[in-house]
Amino acid sequence: MVYVQIQWTTESLQEAKTIARALLEKRLIACANILPEVQSLYLWKGKIEESTEVKVFFKTTDSLFLKVRDYILEHASYDVPEISKIEITGANPAYTTWLQESVTQSAN
Repeated sequence: MVYVQIQWTTESLQEAKTIARALLEKRLIACANILPEVQSLYLWKGKIEESTEVKVFFKTTDSLFLKVRDYILEHASYDVPEISKIEITGANPAYTTWLQESVTQSAN
């Protein structure tokens, strides 16, 4: 089984919590870590922008990544949200067992 951490950036803590709760209820993720304030500098439409954003990390299986990505794309407010994944390797076996059990009966 391949486990992943999905990174997502949004503009508000409320949006982060709303989407995280929905994904948990659907059992598409086992966990969401929300960092309520990150400072971001980025290029947007040819200009350097600066804003305070919310960074979210979801833990799930690679097989559920597309469902999580598509849910975020459908419900997030950003036109071009960051949604990327990093494979989780070398993790505590008890952690990956919990992660797998948490998403096993995905409600889709």
